[in-house]
Amino acid sequence: MKQTRAVRIAVEQLLRQRDGPLTRELAQVSGEFGLGKVPAKMKPETVTRMICGFCSTGCSLDAHLQDGKAVNLSPTADYPVNLGMACPKGWEALAPLSASNRATHPLLKNSAGTFESVSWGEALQAFASRFKSIQANYGRASVAWLGSGQIVTEELALLGALGKFGMGMIHGDGNTRQCMATAVAAYKESFGFDAPPFTYEDFEFSDVIVLVGSNLCIAHPIMWQRVLANKNNPAIVVIDPRRTETAAAATHHFALAPKSDLVLLYGLANILIERRWINERYIELHTTGFAEFCEQIRSFTPELAARETGISEERLLEFAQLIHSGRNVSFWWTMGVNQGHEATLTAQAIINLALLTGNMGRPGTGANSITGQCNAMGSRLFSNTTNLFGGRDFKNPSHRHEVAHLLKIDPTLIPSEDSWAYDEIVKGIEEDKIKGLWIIGTNPSHSWIDQSAFQKVLARLEFLVVQDMYADTETAKHADLILPAAGWGEKEGTFINSERRFGVVKNVSSAPGAALADFYIFKLIAHYWGCEEMFKEWTSPAAAFQIIKGLSAGRPCDVTGIEDYSMLDTEGGIQWPWRAREGDMKPNSQRRLFEDGVYFRDDGKARFVAGVPQAVPEPVSKEYPFWLLTGRGTSAQWHTQTRTAQSSILRRLYPRSAYAEINPRDATRLNITHGESISVASRRGEIVVRAFVTGTVALGQIFIPMHYGVTNRLTLAVFDPKSRQPSYKACAVSVEAVPSHGGGRTRQRRVSLETSR
Repeated sequence: MKQTRAVRIAVEQLLRQRDGPLTRELAQVSGEFGLGKVPAKMKPETVTRMICGFCSTGCSLDAHLQDGKAVNLSPTADYPVNLGMACPKGWEALAPLSASNRATHPLLKNSAGTFESVSWGEALQAFASRFKSIQANYGRASVAWLGSGQIVTEELALLGALGKFGMGMIHGDGNTRQCMATAVAAYKESFGFDAPPFTYEDFEFSDVIVLVGSNLCIAHPIMWQRVLANKNNPAIVVIDPRRTETAAAATHHFALAPKSDLVLLYGLANILIERRWINERYIELHTTGFAEFCEQIRSFTPELAARETGISEERLLEFAQLIHSGRNVSFWWTMGVNQGHEATLTAQAIINLALLTGNMGRPGTGANSITGQCNAMGSRLFSNTTNLFGGRDFKNPSHRHEVAHLLKIDPTLIPSEDSWAYDEIVKGIEEDKIKGLWIIGTNPSHSWIDQSAFQKVLARLEFLVVQDMYADTETAKHADLILPAAGWGEKEGTFINSERRFGVVKNVSSAPGAALADFYIFKLIAHYWGCEEMFKEWTSPAAAFQIIKGLSAGRPCDVTGIEDYSMLDTEGGIQWPWRAREGDMKPNSQRRLFEDGVYFRDDGKARFVAGVPQAVPEPVSKEYPFWLLTGRGTSAQWHTQTRTAQSSILRRLYPRSAYAEINPRDATRLNITHGESISVASRRGEIVVRAFVTGTVALGQIFIPMHYGVTNRLTLAVFDPKSRQPSYKACAVSVEAVPSHGGGRTRQRRVSLETSR
């Protein structure tokens, strides 16, 4: 009761406050409960550990505190994930918090189209009245939200419950749709649940490591360090069109034609089966669908695979022999697979190779999806968007009643239909079915595919709310209402990393002005919406964690054995599942799934899944003769650079302006010199970038990092039919030198591009 009263007092003071920073008294009260303000009563100098808020590796950082506020960070020496290491982003994780462009007060657009600073009360009255009016006019499904894998699990869960059960929304999705939806779809169909089976220790135990569409050195540098710690002298195989940093360091690089992964993987499976380089006992005991799979891939002969992929038959056989000769073979994939037009089938083709060879459930093995965002796993399991809490099914009546019972709510409040996926929500706006949108912790005006089309879609909305750390993101500029949110390090909660490990995020810095932790923004919205009684037990992130535990009970992701945040701190994080009955085991031991060969499907067996490869949606042509490849640029950049660009140190570690890697022979043919401006055009737009002449890209290909605001003006809005994940990685473009007198192409060309959008 004391905690609830203190929070209520803090909230009431917040609502009365209109301008200026919070008072010292409010900072002290709110800080005690994670409202985005640092606790006042702490030792003058101390150290606390917390999980990094960038990628999915889930490194632990020691926050060095003075007067209760973090002044520096260093990697935790004994944490089982990073073992005393950190990438540049981790060392600089505090810098984005002190940026001058932080959102500090709610901003409401007035009738003149300019933003005015308002109180939280005024902001949330507008939030509730405008969204309720839209629902009254167009139906409850006319308002939707887009969330983020960057906020803590407890906030994701509260948002999902508030949006669907409290506010009556049908449709909500997250930006994890852009990175991890494919892995989710593949695992669910093959294993029966979204269950990455590995632990990072597997990097060190494999004697063959296969990386498909993963530039591990750059995207997940701490995982690459785990590879380098492998004492087995492993074969490191990289499948990627580019000679990436990881490919350059590997023992084998297979530079396949863009988006021919599926044919390559089926061709490898065919060779393994034809030569009986398979584990027949494992297939018989632990899988189904093998006979059908053999029939489906019979036509993928070495000749066909070589022709489609550009990899010779001899090298294909070499690849198959590497897999066959390995005692412990691990297969890893990330965005190079997930972001494709037939991505789910490709991920399942990787899973099939692991099942074929029995490389599952043992140290150094597995079909292993490397997650993108810091809390993509939390979003996948507990955001209540496309899955009902804990990986349940909205369409399953028993699942709805189970969740209703656990949350003590009316079962009829739970939608009996699935949410639209991200791209379907965007299409719903375009078709005037969705008129109100709430965007939390993500920047789709930069990151969403075919950017120019997306900006036009946002203009169709009647009311757009953006809840973010910064008021000047590309997306925030379109908003009608901006809600200032606390960032990582200014609140508490949990993240779940790629290896299923829960870790704690802590409140070690004060959010600026009136900015609040997302958790308490959601609590305030519940109050103004009139549904706060439904969330009376969600008093704090720590209380929400206990609710999440209850929602996980009996599910594959059961974590009922985790007592509280302090246990996670003490044990160095805990991987799910960690059931209450497992309390006698060592929680932070390296644990992988399927050691007993039992999967989450009804028959306990994994399933072989295959399909027919589809032609690339936009092949190169005479007018657009180059393949555009996109991906991560450097280990110092993150997504749309909303945060990494706030660090002067990180900015010095990557090129400030956009560039395109181009092969030297292509550059010579087009009279392009290193460092000069070039025009890159697709059917959707044209951009001017600097030329980076390098042999890392093949003839007829160029590469532009995804972090720059111009990149997604070119990308093609095509989606995997199973996962609905965008196909960012490849489309057709043209390239030419920009005349020295300026401009890109001719004026007519620019006009025709504009009118064709």
